[in-house]
Amino acid sequence: MKEKQYYIYIATNKRHATVYVGVTNDLFRREYQHKSKIDKNSFTAKYNIDTIVYYEVCNDIKIAITREKQIKAGSRKKKIEFIEKMNPE
Repeated sequence: MKEKQYYIYIATNKRHATVYVGVTNDLFRREYQHKSKIDKNSFTAKYNIDTIVYYEVCNDIKIAITREKQIKAGSRKKKIEFIEKMNPE
């Protein structure tokens, strides 16, 4: 049986003006949901957040949620450092 994986991710808009931190068990599906703005009233739809620029993989949902909260609590500068480390372009 395949072990479940969870992804803690940071997404942004084209201008990189706003960043969003989330957790999901399907990174491709989640990016599609952001791009298609399924929930027109959501934070990500309002700010046109549609590109995942950073992610981490975890095998335990509780640990993934804890990590998501750690990243969310960090400064914008720290989030940008995560992004630039994984995705320098």
